[in-house]
Amino acid sequence: MAETRETAIPTQRVPTWGRATRVARAARASRLGGALPHLLLAVAFLAAYSLLALVRYYRFGSPSWDLGIFTEAVKGYAHFGAPVLSIKGPGFNALGDHWSPILALLAPAFWLVPSAATLLVAQAALFAWSVGVVSDTAARLLESRNRGLLIGTAYGLSWGLQRAIDAEFHEIAFAVPLLAMVGRQLLLRRWERAAWWAMPLVLVKEDLGLTVAMVGVLLMLTARRWSTGAVMVLFGLGFTALTIGALIPHFNPHHQFDYWSKLPGGSHPHLWQVLSGPFTRLTVWKTVGWLFGIVGFLALRSPLVLLALPTLAWRFGSSNSMFWGPDWHYNATLMPIVFLALVDAVARLRRSERSLFKGFADSMVPAAPAIAAACLVSLPVGLGGLGDPAAWSGGRHAAALRAAIDAIPPGVRVEASMAPLARLAARDDAYWLGGSKPTPPDYLCVDLAGWEGGPTDLPGYGAALHPGTSYYVIFKQDQVVVLRKQ
Repeated sequence: MAETRETAIPTQRVPTWGRATRVARAARASRLGGALPHLLLAVAFLAAYSLLALVRYYRFGSPSWDLGIFTEAVKGYAHFGAPVLSIKGPGFNALGDHWSPILALLAPAFWLVPSAATLLVAQAALFAWSVGVVSDTAARLLESRNRGLLIGTAYGLSWGLQRAIDAEFHEIAFAVPLLAMVGRQLLLRRWERAAWWAMPLVLVKEDLGLTVAMVGVLLMLTARRWSTGAVMVLFGLGFTALTIGALIPHFNPHHQFDYWSKLPGGSHPHLWQVLSGPFTRLTVWKTVGWLFGIVGFLALRSPLVLLALPTLAWRFGSSNSMFWGPDWHYNATLMPIVFLALVDAVARLRRSERSLFKGFADSMVPAAPAIAAACLVSLPVGLGGLGDPAAWSGGRHAAALRAAIDAIPPGVRVEASMAPLARLAARDDAYWLGGSKPTPPDYLCVDLAGWEGGPTDLPGYGAALHPGTSYYVIFKQDQVVVLRKQ
């Protein structure tokens, strides 16, 4: 009998352990299977975003010098040095312009591929990450994979993200997935996780500390997490004050925060001007319409939309009209907030007993991708210029620019026009034309295309930029000229 019991006990336990293992494996497979469609959607948008960005880069379609500036910053971190922005001036430290030390995370990628294109793909990956987060979160709250994919698709097509892709790389690329994760944790009622995901925002840009503080306000108002919320408010406001009042001025060559002058009243803004200014600007109202119209204004039914207020406040209160409209990259950080607020609103209204609101909420989900696509057509967004017959090759002028860059050796001091600036910044000490007054550059790369009244005597132009220095032409093709110092 004893021998029978000894053999029976292990015989009974083995199946129990086996069942537990099978249950655990099945649970993991179920989670992975549930996340797989959203992961595939994110990968699809990664490919699309990368294509749009790289096509523009290949065609030298830079709308500004910003990509060159950020390339210099990442290159500085990759070389274990200061993020010096020679384009803005000799020795100008990026931390004296905006507080974005999070850019150092791109250094390992830059070691592998030292190119401005690395930043473009990194931004595409960060945006695509947020697409997966929004899609999966919507699926969980709306209890439907297809509903989640529809919301994720609409978000990925949203004009705010597309405008940011058109504007090339900016530091806010890191804020987009972080804000998506914050919104996700808040909607899933994971309060502490929301706080932890919010804290890195203070390393993206100085104004995002205000958004961190708003996360604290939401934790106090919606979750009654008084201590955690209070800590987040103090942390966000305190870090914003620290960066604007001390850290940025420390690295700034003039020991100041340059953007005070963007507020009404200059460096001494008047409160009434700041508060009343946004309500008198038609462009502001148009932007508000674009922001909330893309989600049928349903986002206004969710407290999550409060996260957008700090960004809207500093933008619309600024005296710089560039901040008011739907252009550039300024609306990308608002997209995850608005779309997750839409998800929250739909989930709330579907539980409503009023059939009118429930029907509207249900119909908004399948309509969202169509609305997002319509907004892209109406703005319109450039979509990387793929409609241009020369989009893929770049044409003769792009070929001339590539040949001009090849004529300049790496590791030299060079001043350049906007089009070749980002590529040169990845490998040379690159400056904007005329920006290296103390030490004349070794080379000048001048793109005369579209330059009305541009110089005809290029050696004379170089001598005028840098008196006492002579330059001679070593390359000239399709209005692109390279000059070398004698």
